[in-house]
Amino acid sequence: MADYKATAKGILENIGGPENISNMTHCATRLRLNLKDPSKADDAAVKAVDGVVDVVNKAGQYQILIGTEVPHVYDEFEILVKGSTGNALDESSGQGGSIISQIFSAISGIFAPLLPALAGSGILRGLLILSVQLGWISDKSGTYSILFAASMAVFYFLPVLLAFSSARRFGASPYISALIGAALLHPDFLSLLGKTGNGATTSFLGIPVVLMNYNSTVVPIILAIWAYSYLYKWLDKHIPETLKLVLIPLVSLAIMVPLTVIVIGPIGVYSGEGIANVVNWLIERSGVLTGILVGGGWSVLVSFGIHWAVNPIMINNISQNGYDYICPLTFACNFAVIGTAFGVWLKAKNKNLKNFAITGVITIALSAIIEPTLFGMLVKNKKLFLAQIIAGAAGGAYLGLTKVVTNAFVFGSVTTFPAFIENNTNVINGIIGLGISALVGAVLGFIFTNRDDQLA
Repeated sequence: MADYKATAKGILENIGGPENISNMTHCATRLRLNLKDPSKADDAAVKAVDGVVDVVNKAGQYQILIGTEVPHVYDEFEILVKGSTGNALDESSGQGGSIISQIFSAISGIFAPLLPALAGSGILRGLLILSVQLGWISDKSGTYSILFAASMAVFYFLPVLLAFSSARRFGASPYISALIGAALLHPDFLSLLGKTGNGATTSFLGIPVVLMNYNSTVVPIILAIWAYSYLYKWLDKHIPETLKLVLIPLVSLAIMVPLTVIVIGPIGVYSGEGIANVVNWLIERSGVLTGILVGGGWSVLVSFGIHWAVNPIMINNISQNGYDYICPLTFACNFAVIGTAFGVWLKAKNKNLKNFAITGVITIALSAIIEPTLFGMLVKNKKLFLAQIIAGAAGGAYLGLTKVVTNAFVFGSVTTFPAFIENNTNVINGIIGLGISALVGAVLGFIFTNRDDQLA
């Protein structure tokens, strides 16, 4: 059994200690740190820590690749850094990089805790659709309604979940933040929309309010809790300790809920829809080009750790429209890596390289985690890295041409394939597109591998 505490301790000792950390979070596979003085980190020593796969210092972040066990390591790391009392980090002396890097860090910190819920719900929805198509479950039955509610709850109540995780990232009260999100979904608030829907109007203390339906939205609540974090910190600093229990939640709710529905919410809705519409318009206008760019370039974004900037667009598309064009293109990248690794396994003679390659194939096929294979083998060999880019672009081009969609936000693997269950054509084209990625990757991986290559 892995010793997560020892891994966390080893990392902390070699990155300059708790006092060198201005912020920290994790995504699906990486511990992400903002260091006040990056020069204090010893990359080689961190890589040598048991449980660490690789170190990537990109986009203003010190990223430590651990794999799917990163949440366990993060829990132990957080205790060591903040202490058992949960003391906040001192960010005053360093913000850990540019504004762009801080945005990427915030996005990953907000969405990473929700990935299991989003993935599990998405797969359940796909299996439910398949069961209806096969006639196993009637969409008029109580069984269907219960399972449908179970699969869609994460999307409907997304503002509440995002409010909680955003508060943890921005330093506000998670529970008051969740209440702010919940207020936007209260039946009495939704009833104000009437039959008009988005754009209906009402007033608050004489101030005109343009109403929006905030269920399944992403951007509005994140902006709201970001703004609330400043109010919360001000209240926590200026309100006497004896009155905090009552006054902080009272003032927070009285100010933030109206402010959100009057100003922040509509801005968030329209900006989120605008970004999604631009991306979807590009896909509709040139699916092939978009498929080439995303399918071939996704691994580059992953290698820099900035793919999280695109994930909210996919989540927004799924929650608002029930489908997304971008997610299948990320599948193309993953299956290209699978194919390339398989080609290496077929060609190489070195036992360590063959074992690493086939382990990557199995790992990605089951868990969709490409980072170990990406950093452990492909990034170190420019020809192999190029091979999976070409393979991803080829499969992505086909998926973009045929407008393949997924009905859930999931990471691309064999186990998450039910996300393609929309209609028969979508499934068939999805299989063909991913088959192209895997096949081209395998052929190029075989060609670009020398029999005497070794695992670097």
